[in-house]
Amino acid sequence: DNDDKYKIEANTNGNLLIASYSTGSWVNQLEIDGSNAAITSPSQPAFLVTNSSDPHTNFAIDTTITVTYGTEVFDQGGDFTSNTFTAPVTGRYQMTYHFYIQQLDADATGISANLVTSNRTYQGQMAPTMFDSDGTFTMEVSVLADMDASDTATCVFAQAGGAQQGDIVTQTYWSGFLAC
Repeated sequence: DNDDKYKIEANTNGNLLIASYSTGSWVNQLEIDGSNAAITSPSQPAFLVTNSSDPHTNFAIDTTITVTYGTEVFDQGGDFTSNTFTAPVTGRYQMTYHFYIQQLDADATGISANLVTSNRTYQGQMAPTMFDSDGTFTMEVSVLADMDASDTATCVFAQAGGAQQGDIVTQTYWSGFLAC
């Protein structure tokens, strides 16, 4: 074991590194770019998930469905599994989710696209009756969510009334990162 638990040094690119010693090796915790002062942290929790195929076709009405994500574009920190993000530390997490729905029934009485966290639910709602006909619908919601360590978050969707014909398609995505 190394007695020095932290070190600050410049790398060969002229960047300033702050590292900690853990389980037998040094891990970079913070890097300050020497040419433009941009700060990055490879340990900062961040993720972007989407799909390579349509996850929900002809989704059921008058029920809530948890949106599934089959593709992790990135999962910095490994905190996203089984369509759920788990906060590794207490903080404020910037979350953005984007639902892309095709064949949405104009006769539906309501659409709800929500981010459900352990602390609260952040809702995006709309009445599809404003459309003249069935069609494509997108909803994007962005929120700074307070989460405690081990709190979870999922994206859920619901359609009230109308016909069972809508499809949540591959352009649906969800991203998040620890902001502060």
